[in-house]
Amino acid sequence: MNFLQILSAIEKVDPEVYDRLDSRRSVFKHMSGVGQKLTAAALPLFVGAVFNKVYAQTPGGLAVNDVLNFALKLEYLEMYFYQQRTALVGLSSVNSTALSLIATDEANHVKFLRNTLGSAAINDPTAAAFDFTGGKGSNAGPFADYRTNPVTYLALAQSFEDTGVRAYKGAAPISSVMANKTVLTAALNIHSVEARHASHIRAMRRGGASSANPSQAAAVSPYSTAPKSWISGTDNGGAVPGTTNAIYGAGNNSGAGTATNVTYLAEDNNVQGGVTLTTSTSAAFSGFPTTAFTEAFDEGLDVGTVSTIARLFTVTGSTLF
Repeated sequence: MNFLQILSAIEKVDPEVYDRLDSRRSVFKHMSGVGQKLTAAALPLFVGAVFNKVYAQTPGGLAVNDVLNFALKLEYLEMYFYQQRTALVGLSSVNSTALSLIATDEANHVKFLRNTLGSAAINDPTAAAFDFTGGKGSNAGPFADYRTNPVTYLALAQSFEDTGVRAYKGAAPISSVMANKTVLTAALNIHSVEARHASHIRAMRRGGASSANPSQAAAVSPYSTAPKSWISGTDNGGAVPGTTNAIYGAGNNSGAGTATNVTYLAEDNNVQGGVTLTTSTSAAFSGFPTTAFTEAFDEGLDVGTVSTIARLFTVTGSTLF
């Protein structure tokens, strides 16, 4: 199989093929390394995976402004949530500072998305649209003490950040996003920030709210102390099992806000590029813990599922999500 001939043939009917993959120079650069690292038997799988990502994720559904406004709704949820932290008791100064920085990031995400959307941006829902106790406006839901109890607060923070990470990844294959390089780059940049937030919040929960150095709370081998700094399987239902399970489960695979030929799998998925990853997949994997194969990849979530999760924290009658 001559990969360059395939590219040349595709270029005749799709002049933007190199832009879809990467820059022309980068494609050739990556391919020069691939030949050294993959066996002849594995190369067709690699090529198939590359073109599947480029052409199979034909989206359905939302226009770019719809996608950006949905992201803006999530950022409002997070921004107003972090504004509620000021009455927390028992946080170390290090953790207080970290939450303050995260709050600033979320406020900046709101500003950025509003500037990008301009007059198309949704109206600010205000803090009154949200009830972070999960009480739908009664402020008496299962998380009623979140304003003062750092354990509850950090459990919610992890839930919102993990949802955000999956939501941004799930939005990436939507055609209107894929077609706009500026929007796609911005969305993926926010995605990476949300992932760092999630990791840090998990370290704070693992070390304890009063820890003076949560970054040193990392578990040693076999890295089993929960919560890990990354999602492991379906995370046993998440920070609040029974309520947060959907954050780590499978999404819906059809409807607005989904992409054709993209399956929104649960976080315990261990099949990547059509290959089932286990300790027997390769001799090099023999020493890996079985959880490693789900922990190495994040799975996206569709708009519908993310909306269902977010509605748990909006007031009754709200049409925000």
